[in-house]
Amino acid sequence: MIHRSAVVHPKAKIGTGCEIGPYCVIGEHVTLGKKCKLHSHVVIDGHTNIGKENEFFPYGSIGLKTQDLKWSGGITWTEIGDNNSIREYVSINSATGDGEATRIGSNNHLLAYTHIGHNCVIGNNVIMSNAVLAGHVVVEDNARISVCAIHQFCRIGKMSMIGGCSKVVQDVPPYMLADGNPAETRTINKVAMERSGMPDETQKALRAAYKTLFREGLTISNALAKIEKKLPPLPEILHLIQFIRGSERGIGK
Repeated sequence: MIHRSAVVHPKAKIGTGCEIGPYCVIGEHVTLGKKCKLHSHVVIDGHTNIGKENEFFPYGSIGLKTQDLKWSGGITWTEIGDNNSIREYVSINSATGDGEATRIGSNNHLLAYTHIGHNCVIGNNVIMSNAVLAGHVVVEDNARISVCAIHQFCRIGKMSMIGGCSKVVQDVPPYMLADGNPAETRTINKVAMERSGMPDETQKALRAAYKTLFREGLTISNALAKIEKKLPPLPEILHLIQFIRGSERGIGK
């Protein structure tokens, strides 16, 4: 179902069951998976591959040229998984370097006015509301980001949450809640843990890890060594340790 006012390039690959509404524009190198729905005034261009059953609301801008001034040509990509809800005025830019990609996973809910800059990598089951992500930001699965700006090259950990109107200039560790300007790690994300059905033992271990990292006055390296020695090697604890050890911008304390 393609509205007569939509402009779809004849070389674009449109999956079966797609609905393309009034005044949408689909570029030459776009692949749109099965049963995607574009309400109206959605622009999808560039080398953009989109999975199945995604829903795009009016005035979205997907896969267009990066805003990075370092862009010097070449073929760059935008890749989007399945079953995402992409609300009004969301913009997702393509990558900067030749052969590079901006990647969005599956089952994400990107609320109105969210901007995802070049080379960002977004996991699965993420909710973002009115967020601005600069280039090369990584957001892990099940993160919650609300009305804030995130500096380039920052990482947002799994099942973390960022409070509204925060300014994020360092990494937000997994399973934690960050807030402020600049954002600091405030506590564990207890509500998300409970809603996910996380075992009490794991919640208790993560709470202890939080206290060691942020309340005992230890250096990061000493805190991580203490966590490895004192706490059980649960997958969540190991992921937290690996995430912090891999941080290049540091973590907001």
